[in-house]
Amino acid sequence: MLSFSDTTLDKIIVHHIGNPSHDEPLNCSKEEFPLTDPDLEGILGKFFLSPFQKKALSFYNFKHDSDLELNEMYHYASKMFNPGESFALQSVNMAKHLYDKSGHPMVKSGELYIVLLNNIMVEDELTDGIGIFKSENKDTFLKVYAGGNSCSIEYQDGININKLDKGCLIFNTEKEHGYKICILDKTNAEESRFWKDHFLKVAPRDDDFYHTKTVMHMAKSFCNTMLVEENDVPRSKQLEVKEKVVQYFSEKEEFSLDSFEQEVLEEPQVIDSYRSFRQQFAEQQDLLTKDSFAIAEPAVKKEKKNFKSVIKLDKNFHIYVHGNPNMLEKGFDDGRGKFYYKLFFDAEE
Repeated sequence: MLSFSDTTLDKIIVHHIGNPSHDEPLNCSKEEFPLTDPDLEGILGKFFLSPFQKKALSFYNFKHDSDLELNEMYHYASKMFNPGESFALQSVNMAKHLYDKSGHPMVKSGELYIVLLNNIMVEDELTDGIGIFKSENKDTFLKVYAGGNSCSIEYQDGININKLDKGCLIFNTEKEHGYKICILDKTNAEESRFWKDHFLKVAPRDDDFYHTKTVMHMAKSFCNTMLVEENDVPRSKQLEVKEKVVQYFSEKEEFSLDSFEQEVLEEPQVIDSYRSFRQQFAEQQDLLTKDSFAIAEPAVKKEKKNFKSVIKLDKNFHIYVHGNPNMLEKGFDDGRGKFYYKLFFDAEE
């Protein structure tokens, strides 16, 4: 989805963002950091961009309830993409906006890097972009000096270039829809909401990746919530539907709600239950839903990992079901007064 093979860093500036609730200041640089060392530029490029290539990423757009121009980050990004505007000035505006949103006690202080990027390949489109990155956590590094017949050891706190805490790439395309954006956040859920919802103010992009991911997640939640023994549904039925969900999205190129219901859910009462669950789930989670869309293979690959079925039996056993749930049979032993499972197989590996 993203390629940085020809990407270069055009401009970079670094600000320090404190937490105002802890009486920590905002320190803004007045000038760009000079990119005169090719080796340092390569290290920074790896630090900023490599995390975005390690997994399938969802795209977002800037949003605003009344007028997109009133979204602060959309406004500053639009000016930054304009060659006639001051890069340093707009970066300070972004830093001030982040500082204003950093008052939650759990938000950590750190360095904010704002970068202009050239030649990014995004879904077969070559474009430029703005990178916004924040480092918050420090690691301790050892420095060993060898000389003569001995070595000396020192330590120093610094930023691990393999651990980017927060990141955002704003691509100079689809401006009328709020730009195409991807986000990275490796911190906790509360901080993630601060970065995505309060600072950036973005919404998921209405594309096939989003809809594929959403429907698979919704189907898994339906199985775990509704197809349970408390609702008089045997565990084997839940496992069977989960297996059919994965099979459907792995084999089909197009999603159709009608075909999904008939081929995966099959039974009328299960279909009715899913329809009610789908409507309620979408409203509660504020999700976009479509009855048909092209299935995005990267989203399927990402979501399949969440469909591993594990049956936990007291604290003694875990049964991992990787395939056909019909190879399991549940029963009750009157003599022992306990439930049991039979497992059927062709060969022991």
